[in-house]
Amino acid sequence: MQTDLSKIRNIGISAHIDSGKTTLTERVLYYTDRIHQMHDVKGKDGVGAKMDSMDLERERGITICSAATHCIWKGHHVNIIDTPGHVDFTIEVERSLRVLDGAILVLCSVAGVQSQSLTVDRQMRRYKVPRIAFVNKCDRTGANPLRVKDQLREKLNHNPVLLQLPIGLEDRFEGVVCLVEMRAFRFSGPGGDDITESEIPAEMLVEAEAARLVMLDAVSMFSDALMEAMLEERVTIDLIRGAIRKGTIALQMTPVLMGSAYKNKAVQRLLDAVTYYLPDPTEVVNEALDLGKNEEKLILPSDQSKALVALAFKLEDGRYGQLTYLRIYQGSLTRDEFITNSRNGKRHKCGRLVRMHADEMEEIGDAGAGDIVAMFGIDCNSGDTFTDGTVNFAMTSMHVPEAVISLSIKPNDTKSETNMGKALRRFSKEDPTFRVHVDDESGETIISGMGELHLEVYVERMKREYQALVTTSPPQVAYRETISHLTEFHYTHKKQTGGSGQYGRVVGHLEPWSEGEFQFQDEITGGAIPRQFISSVEKGFRSMLAKGRKIGFPVVNVSVTVNDGQAHAVDSSDIAFQEAARGAWRDAYDRARPKILEPIMRVVIEGPAEFSGNVLATLMQRRGMVVGSAEDDGFAKVEAEVPLAEMFGYSTTLRSATQGKAEFTMEFSRYLPVPSSISEELVSKYQEQQKAAALARK
Repeated sequence: MQTDLSKIRNIGISAHIDSGKTTLTERVLYYTDRIHQMHDVKGKDGVGAKMDSMDLERERGITICSAATHCIWKGHHVNIIDTPGHVDFTIEVERSLRVLDGAILVLCSVAGVQSQSLTVDRQMRRYKVPRIAFVNKCDRTGANPLRVKDQLREKLNHNPVLLQLPIGLEDRFEGVVCLVEMRAFRFSGPGGDDITESEIPAEMLVEAEAARLVMLDAVSMFSDALMEAMLEERVTIDLIRGAIRKGTIALQMTPVLMGSAYKNKAVQRLLDAVTYYLPDPTEVVNEALDLGKNEEKLILPSDQSKALVALAFKLEDGRYGQLTYLRIYQGSLTRDEFITNSRNGKRHKCGRLVRMHADEMEEIGDAGAGDIVAMFGIDCNSGDTFTDGTVNFAMTSMHVPEAVISLSIKPNDTKSETNMGKALRRFSKEDPTFRVHVDDESGETIISGMGELHLEVYVERMKREYQALVTTSPPQVAYRETISHLTEFHYTHKKQTGGSGQYGRVVGHLEPWSEGEFQFQDEITGGAIPRQFISSVEKGFRSMLAKGRKIGFPVVNVSVTVNDGQAHAVDSSDIAFQEAARGAWRDAYDRARPKILEPIMRVVIEGPAEFSGNVLATLMQRRGMVVGSAEDDGFAKVEAEVPLAEMFGYSTTLRSATQGKAEFTMEFSRYLPVPSSISEELVSKYQEQQKAAALARK
């Protein structure tokens, strides 16, 4: 167990896709002696990066699952999580940042701040994660790290402070000038292990001194001692580092470093910066909810002598059962100790405790506050909190985005059906953004996720890991229904059988409501409907929201007001008033001019400016509306809002239109009404499906 918490760093490496996150992690592992040979993400040797341990990741050259590892750098224990860049796997970034104390935001020296950089930055802000910006790929043609520093301010509203200057750029990139130490560092040798420290080159001295003054001016805002030292001209390296650390942890400053992970340059200086400027577990505020005091918020100190509080932030189905990744916030955990799940009160024995190194693991006996470890054989859900049983705390939950795309899957044979069930249970437990349900009407198994690639990867994993051969049908867009007109209802539910019958009458109206999904307003006076049945009426209306009457999708943005009704002394009951509400809904909904809403995606396309016209044409063909475009150094960025229904297969179209040089990301923006022609098409298709289902039942 690491007892000196000031020597622990829990960091994540996050960025836009293809910025070099996994390559950077590979170099970090090499320089900290965790691996003895470096491999490329898309290497010709077929080995692939250590952190991309899944075959699919190595084949595609992308990170799909976040992977954890740990290393030692100059006496500091560093836990690292390498996260995916693709927006489809955003939950992996989300849950990693939830448990990390600091992060490295990797930016491409050529492309700068890209669309997914904004998403990652937003996630870091959500969990108040201090970060260092590392401008990667300084060896590439068109590299301009100083422009990227400016983009951090303009596009992300950071306060970027340059701590290094590049020595040469593009194919002449040799190393960096450290503005804190005012020394030049060059990196050579096959693995970048040979570091030469020297005086700053004469031709860079004036530029370096000017940049240092700007840096000191920005950093001194966080330290009175440094400000005084500057006036008396007795500035020390420790004073500067202390001020940078203070500003970074307060989220008021972003140190900017640079290098080239692929060419093995300046990664060691980045590791130094992690130990100098990113917080240790004691410097981060961790909030928990006291379940015994009505979920009152409290601060958890990173104290190993207090009661255990740990969060299960990620699950995997390992070779020996479920592997649960834990962040320990307070107390300590020992192998064979009994721990309690705060969600359901179940006690479990922690049989095996391990440290992860990508897909490898190292057995450990115990772990303490501030550490990230994994345990085997405990059945729990992602987001569960574990304690030693003496306290009843739960960690605050993480943000889980809504699924935006669905796919119908069908097993090819009986064996595949069994295996598919196992796979779906495991995947939905591991990944909160991967949803599975069976459609009541059609009986089809529907999987939902964050995008085409997300679902495609899971279908491929079913085939490889579970030998489940499945057939998929075209993805189904998550439409919604709503009403457009205030409509009154006056409905009586009456049913007489042997003995007491059912009776309930409800009077009121439905109307459009823009402030949320559903609102129920009780305006009953004089006891027209007894108080005990008001909740039954609301329950009846709510039960109708799951499936609209137009195309069978959930209903949103509706307000129901009940202002009158009638009850019977004997025949009225909870069921009677639920049925009355359902009948009133069916009666009024069709008259309320229902309309269909479709999900609109915010699409950001980036690529060479010469293809801007082609990109705009592809968007117009898909009912897209351009909301902004910008050009910078021959690089164009187009932002548009496009209906999700039109985005299937867009990646292929975009590649064709831009010779494979442009890429796009998309995320859910809002719901808007579909055009009438498409609405009619959807309704007729739904009606045909209903007829076919009715015939099949006969």
